[in-house]
Amino acid sequence: MVTSDDPARATTPRDPAATQAGAPRSQPEAVTADPAGPFGDVEPALARLAAMYGVATGYLDARDQPVAVPVVAVRRVLELMGVDTADPVAALAAAQAAPWRRLGPPSVVVKASAPTAVTLRLPAGLAPEAVRCELVLADGTVLAVTAGPAGERRELDGAQLVARPAPLPAGLPLGDHVLRVRAGELESTTQVVAVPDRVPEPTEPATNPARMWGWMVQLYALRSAGSWGMGDYADLATLAAWSGSAAGGRADVLLVNPLHAAAPTLPVQSSPYYPASRRFLSPLYLRPEDTPEYAAADPATRAAVDGHAAAAREAHLAADGFGELIDRDTVWKSKLAALELLFAWSPAAAAAGAGEAGAEVAEFALWCALAERHGPDWRVWPAELRDREPSALAAARAELADRVAFHRWLQARAEQQVAAAQAAAEAAGMRVGIVHDLAVGVDPAGADTWADRDAYAVGVSIGAPPDTFNQQGQDWGLPPWRPDRLAATGYAPLRRMIAAVLGRGGGLRVDHILGLFRLWWIPAGAGAGNGTYVRYDAEAMLGVLALEAAKAGALVVGEDLGTVEPTVATTLADFGVFGSSVLWFENDADGVPLPPAAWRARTMASVTTHDLPTAAGFLLGEHIRARAERGLLARPVAAETAEWRASRDALLAHLRAHGLLAPAAEPALEPETGDELAPELLQEAALGMHRLLVATPARIILAAPGDAVGDRLQPNLPSTVDSYPNWRLPVRDSDGRQVTLEELMADERVARLVAVLAEAAGQPGGPAASP
Repeated sequence: MVTSDDPARATTPRDPAATQAGAPRSQPEAVTADPAGPFGDVEPALARLAAMYGVATGYLDARDQPVAVPVVAVRRVLELMGVDTADPVAALAAAQAAPWRRLGPPSVVVKASAPTAVTLRLPAGLAPEAVRCELVLADGTVLAVTAGPAGERRELDGAQLVARPAPLPAGLPLGDHVLRVRAGELESTTQVVAVPDRVPEPTEPATNPARMWGWMVQLYALRSAGSWGMGDYADLATLAAWSGSAAGGRADVLLVNPLHAAAPTLPVQSSPYYPASRRFLSPLYLRPEDTPEYAAADPATRAAVDGHAAAAREAHLAADGFGELIDRDTVWKSKLAALELLFAWSPAAAAAGAGEAGAEVAEFALWCALAERHGPDWRVWPAELRDREPSALAAARAELADRVAFHRWLQARAEQQVAAAQAAAEAAGMRVGIVHDLAVGVDPAGADTWADRDAYAVGVSIGAPPDTFNQQGQDWGLPPWRPDRLAATGYAPLRRMIAAVLGRGGGLRVDHILGLFRLWWIPAGAGAGNGTYVRYDAEAMLGVLALEAAKAGALVVGEDLGTVEPTVATTLADFGVFGSSVLWFENDADGVPLPPAAWRARTMASVTTHDLPTAAGFLLGEHIRARAERGLLARPVAAETAEWRASRDALLAHLRAHGLLAPAAEPALEPETGDELAPELLQEAALGMHRLLVATPARIILAAPGDAVGDRLQPNLPSTVDSYPNWRLPVRDSDGRQVTLEELMADERVARLVAVLAEAAGQPGGPAASP
């Protein structure tokens, strides 16, 4: 996420040095305050307690100025983590004693190649033969483990205890193992998650890393003649097959917006980044005609489904200045009616919906059925359902059995159609295929928080602190993971989610990957500026990400835009996670565009993202106008406009200086506006921007289809809700006309861009050919 989704890029603690990569805002640095230092009022005991739980008591803002976190915010965040702050000294003592109340920790994440020892806390004075340790591998093999020499000692509840390391053997198999410990009459088990050193290379060995290119698409925005008013899974398969073909330039990557599930109720959530569940798929993208039930249906049923399709294809919303918009509500009503017909007609569908299924999909289907009955916010359901009382859930499963089976069937068909899209990519020769975007969080009222509520913090949301762009800070309305509870489970909810998404394609893009290092927690009702940073175990979370990626043989990309301290960038690189580079941000400290050779190599590079101006939008200042009309500018319009013009002209000069823009393409301004560039220059400049990407060493180059045809409007305008049609805009050309998938694949402007992008695979690391 960028701008309103992630405007303040906070660095992690321990290293105040940060490198500027031309981001529009700097990334505040979370720090643990010295009570006697510049952060002020936090008493020493509370500061030490906060540090133990990873809660920051101060940070450096966008101007590198120290900001003290209000004491009340520190206390409230600690309390939301289950800490009693009335007596910080007693709470600190309890927290320090807690690990000593078990022989071993509940779980550990270790590198399989060279695992760190597990710290055991054993009764002092036990004879060696009274201590038994064994590591049970996933395949049942049992390995003896010998506890090491005594270390730290502590008295707890009158008992003398001693810490001793339990060294684990090098070269562990990847996956889950169990360390069993017996000390006298005491026993404990520790889950040992063995992870790879890094995410495997997605294609050739690291000694000969091949470059790739591809498309990044908002699937809903790219409809075809066969889709129901918005792009769908069948369109994704068509786009993948074309992209990997010779006609499509033999692309290797197709990045798609999050396809996470929304609530099955009206109104349909427009944002792909505010899902009810990140674990399951959205049935909104289903193509009913591609289900086996439609193929087997009688003529009357098929005719009824076709009628619903016709109605959906005619549906659209309208907004002044934006033309036709995607109408998700009408699309879902039409598809729901059609899918219910097919499910009711086909005994096979009903059997599939009621048959064997995993516990998680069964729970999600139950949530969907309950959401239809009681509304999409489980927090206001009847208490027994809200609190998941077993008897109430059993009764609901029985009463709503048909709807539960229906929603299980929807998930089965969605998985089939997404698998077909990845199969089409592979059949076309794409080396990676579909890369799924993983949203940074979930709806607090949705299915994931209902099913895994213990893993999420309650009464708090994540966002960003105040900065020069958003002076009040930002509250994204998404609940954070509880770092302590997540770790205690061996990161099970995170792993299940990652595994599910990775299993549907060739790669994963992690939105706001810096959230694996820290997040800005905002207590409910406090206001976005009155929160603080909470640190996560990034090594463990990246480790389990690498584990699931290794199992799937998948590419992993982290959205790491903004000012990132060197330790974060180094950690991501060490784990084999690709970073993200965006043209608008690749400037030096003075705002001068970086030469192509200065860009990072291990990144997925693009001109823009869904939160930023399109190529044409930037060249025409559309992003300035859109924000000015909605009162979102922090400075006078004239100042913002002058800065944009200077940036635009500098970019055009930069493209010319590197031979990426034809000299004949002069920046002639249209006299009636003063800012409108000639159409010829607009198209040539957009091509030049992509030639610049190809000229960099970036391993993966992506382009948005709208940039090929001159689309001026960005999919999402951060800091807006209803004043801009976020996530409802179809792809349009330079004249504002909607472009279908069929038209896109046949458009000469797209063919020209494909020819430029294909150079990335044909000339590894070399400069793009002259225009």
